[in-house]
Amino acid sequence: MTHSTHRESEVIDLGTAVTVLTLASAILLAVVVALGAVTVTPADAQSSGVGSAVAPSPVGEAPAATMVTEQPGSNVQPVEGEAEPEPTPTSLDRPEQVGSAPASPAVVGQPSAARPQPSAPVAPFAAQPAPFTTPSAIPSPTGPSCPAAITGQTPGAPGEISPLGVGGTTSDDLQSFAERYNAIRVANCLPPVPFANIRYDRCMELRLFWMAEDPSTDPMSAWGHIGSQRSDGLPSVGCDGNLAGGSNNTGATVAQKWWDSSAHRTSLYKPTVTGSMAKVCILFAATHGGIPNEPTAFVRAAARWTTC
Repeated sequence: MTHSTHRESEVIDLGTAVTVLTLASAILLAVVVALGAVTVTPADAQSSGVGSAVAPSPVGEAPAATMVTEQPGSNVQPVEGEAEPEPTPTSLDRPEQVGSAPASPAVVGQPSAARPQPSAPVAPFAAQPAPFTTPSAIPSPTGPSCPAAITGQTPGAPGEISPLGVGGTTSDDLQSFAERYNAIRVANCLPPVPFANIRYDRCMELRLFWMAEDPSTDPMSAWGHIGSQRSDGLPSVGCDGNLAGGSNNTGATVAQKWWDSSAHRTSLYKPTVTGSMAKVCILFAATHGGIPNEPTAFVRAAARWTTC
């Protein structure tokens, strides 16, 4: 009897406990239904301090490391035990459609957004050409300017006639020579010689007369610098200089001939002398014709550089 009563008491206690548990479960269910279901997102759990469990890694594989993108100057450190978000697909995970816009970059630490649907193909952007601009002129390097041309009159010449009728230096001969001589100098960036310093020279003219009066019919007889011989043996007279001769010569043409000859250019123009020409004198003389039968168009000329 005692055993039966004790067993009945245990059954009653167990039934009571089951009843209480059932009632508590019903009350809890009613509360949940009344308040509505609450979904806790991973971000809410993280912000509230509730740590989500790390899913066990498959056998033989190490758990994935948690990565934190550190901004420059921040002191953010990796947090142990935080769940790693699902990786967001990028353009490297799937092929891009030609002409479509590139996929949005994944944001580390944020829930992945819904993948956007691919848009209709868009024509590639055509870059507009840059507007054409005219380049500005490059300034020329500045340097010393060349001397300017000058004008003037020479002192003139007498136009003497030799004893045998050979015409001597005229003022026109001297002026045309001076003008061409200075024009050549200025064109080659050399300072011009004052016109008053380009002068007739009687001594050189005497030697030109000596050549022109050689009785030989060869115009080259007696021609040359000091030491040349006349056909009749008459000794040389006068002064030497740079020589030029030929038909239809003028003061201007012989000035050009002397420039065109490097040896005569060095002697008469002196290109290396570029200072003041105030004390420089250029002496000149010319003759027209010769004996026995040279026409007056056959001109012999001489000139030299000297100090005034």
